[in-house]
Amino acid sequence: MASTAAERATLIFNHITKASPSLKDKVCIVTGAGSIYGIGRATALSLAKRGPKVIYVTDLTLTNLDELVKEIETTYTGVRCIARAVDAASTNDVTAIIDEAMKEFGRLDIFVANAGIATGSRIHEEDAESFMKMMRINALSAFLAIKHAGIAMQQTGKGGKELSGGSIICTASVAGIRSGAGSPEYSASKAAVINLCQTASYQYAGTNVRVNAICPGLIETGMTKATFDYAKQRGTSHKIGQLNPTRRYGVASEIGHVIAFLASDEASYVNGQAIAVDGGLSASHPVVPGKFN
Repeated sequence: MASTAAERATLIFNHITKASPSLKDKVCIVTGAGSIYGIGRATALSLAKRGPKVIYVTDLTLTNLDELVKEIETTYTGVRCIARAVDAASTNDVTAIIDEAMKEFGRLDIFVANAGIATGSRIHEEDAESFMKMMRINALSAFLAIKHAGIAMQQTGKGGKELSGGSIICTASVAGIRSGAGSPEYSASKAAVINLCQTASYQYAGTNVRVNAICPGLIETGMTKATFDYAKQRGTSHKIGQLNPTRRYGVASEIGHVIAFLASDEASYVNGQAIAVDGGLSASHPVVPGKFN
């Protein structure tokens, strides 16, 4: 049994690390890619193995991004990676990075709006300022990406792009689908992201610009570090993720692979969707495990 499990693990590892050209010639932008354990970094790596022309990796600062550039360009020869400091909730910054991509490469094909923050606050601890900060970073950043990337993706005639189209993926959360998975202000901001994606898919009807939201469940990232550290201190880390039918928490690469699929033409008929990647958590109302389930 042990050898079989080890062989299966090796097969899975080889599958997810093997390069494939499904994003050949594509120009990509990923925001919120600076965290070592984050979804943005994992997404950039997942995109890179699919052979795009270039990936812009961005965050508020360049911290950790130079290392990511080196890893991508060393591991996936032929893929350019460019790091830029970008405030994803700033119109000027978002339009500047898109304009740079269009000027340098003549096209934009993929925009992953991943920048975001989270809190574990209760509603009585929140105020108007904290609420609007959350909405600015989480929801406004998605709006700016959808608006400006969507316009750029319709431009043709340069960079070998003959037809309008592209894929915009915004990181939302299962907290935006139903209550109980996040603080009030966080949940509200992610619900806004989901609706923006769904509404924008109709706004871009006929352009071949697809807009989808990815909704992670409990994923081990820098953002959730406090939760995992607290569980480790209490000796209860084995219980994390036990409420979903997969009976475990997720890791960032499991989100990155789904985002890379949505970015590719393999997902050409997937549009306006809020896709939960949560081990099945959102498939059911909360229940107490018992003999009937």
